[in-house]
Amino acid sequence: MDEKTLWDKKYRERSHSSLEPDPFLVSAYDEFLSGSAPGFALDVAGGVGRHSIWLAQRGWRVKLLDVSEVGIKQAKENAKSTGTASSISFEVRDLNVVQDLGREQYDLIVVFFFLQRELFPALAAAIKPGGLMILETPNPENLLVGSCNFYLDPTHKNPIPMATLRLLVEARGFLCEEVVKLHAINAEKIEVKDQLTSHVNHYLYGPMNYAIVARKPKAE
Repeated sequence: MDEKTLWDKKYRERSHSSLEPDPFLVSAYDEFLSGSAPGFALDVAGGVGRHSIWLAQRGWRVKLLDVSEVGIKQAKENAKSTGTASSISFEVRDLNVVQDLGREQYDLIVVFFFLQRELFPALAAAIKPGGLMILETPNPENLLVGSCNFYLDPTHKNPIPMATLRLLVEARGFLCEEVVKLHAINAEKIEVKDQLTSHVNHYLYGPMNYAIVARKPKAE
C-alpha cells in the first residue's frame, strides 16, 4: 500500500480527525512567537488542518500541504466550519518527491511527525531569514519506538536520531532555539537497583518523541 492510499484510508476511517493542536506547538508558539506579528506559515503534512486552523485563528495566513486528497477535503471542511477558510490555502502534494517549496516565502514552518531527510533542503530554502521552524518527530532513542512503534506505519522508512536532526538543522545555518524530549511512557518502571536498571528504564520508558525549534538567521 502506498502512502497516499494509506492516508486516504486513515482519514476516511477518521483515525486522525482531532483538531486539537499538538501541545508542543502551543508551548513553542507562546515562548517564541507570542510577541510577533502573524505572517505566512507552511503546515507540512498538515492532515485535517488542526495546526493550520489554530494558526489562522491567531491571524496567520497558512498553506497546508498533504499527500491525501481525503485529508485535504476534510481540512477544507474543518476550515469552513471554524471560519478560517479565507486564511488557509490547500494543496495535495507528495512530499516524498518534492524538491522545491519556494524560496524565502514563509515566516514559520511546522512539521509534526513527517520528516524526510531529503525534504530538509527544500524546507530550509523556503523559510525567510529570521523565520522559525518547529519540528516534532519520533525519538528512536526509546527502543520501543526505534525498533517497533515507528514502523507500525508501513510508509515510515527510518527514524532520525535527535543528534542527526540537530546536525541537519545547524548545517543549514539555523540556530537551535530549543531541543527537547517529549512524552515519556507513563508506565510502572523497573525498580532502580544499579546502573543497568537505570539504563533499561531510560531506553524503554524514556521520551517517545523529541522536538526542535530552530531559527534561520537574518541576513546581515
